[in-house]
Amino acid sequence: MSYQTADLCDENPDLVKVADPLFKSFGKKTSFGGQIVTLKVHEDNVLVRDLLGEAGAGKVLVVDGGGSLRCALVGDLLAKLAIDNHWAGIIVYGCIRDSATINQMDVGVKALNTHPLKSVKRGRGDKDIPINFAGITFFPGHYLYADEDGVIVSEKSLG
Repeated sequence: MSYQTADLCDENPDLVKVADPLFKSFGKKTSFGGQIVTLKVHEDNVLVRDLLGEAGAGKVLVVDGGGSLRCALVGDLLAKLAIDNHWAGIIVYGCIRDSATINQMDVGVKALNTHPLKSVKRGRGDKDIPINFAGITFFPGHYLYADEDGVIVSEKSLG
């Protein structure tokens, strides 16, 4: 499904929170939205892989990587997992890699930047907790919508 965040903001001014414009867009899917699943990790993508390996059912995985620019938390293999398991999209407060390949895939990803180094593999992190970055709080079960203009969240479904 395609969303226009500007229209959603205009139609629902009291419901939406707008993330600070920190993110670059990757993948062929320029617009995506769905219910939020949260994950907080630090330079470790084991839990990212675990979650993307589960049925996404049109949800959006929001990964708080602490804004680290020292390694990537998502690459082409994890983007493929997201597609195969029907995730609507991925937001990474951190870096991705394999961006040229991801840009050819039918997936929507927003991240701070790219980095060629893979993450460590320790399996540490927290799932389904409120996380805060880009000036807003992302709550599990709330809704996220993203397009070329930005990222917004709402407690209720807008689509």
